[in-house]
Amino acid sequence: MENQHFINALIGGGFAIIGWFARELWGAVKDLKSDLSRLREELPRTYVARDDYREDIKGIKEMLAKIFDKLENKADK
Repeated sequence: MENQHFINALIGGGFAIIGWFARELWGAVKDLKSDLSRLREELPRTYVARDDYREDIKGIKEMLAKIFDKLENKADK
């Protein structure tokens, strides 16, 4: 009978540890989800999208090309 109590205590303790660990993981996952959703909201405000950057740089390069063409055609070289 004493062995059965010992085994039940070990199993109960094991399940208690597993339950605590699962609860900690659940809380960490909830925190990560909230952090990820906040990051999705803040990221577009802070950084420029790659496509927008490429379009802006393309416009700048076109303007610089026009300026260089005008400088090349300047009469008083």
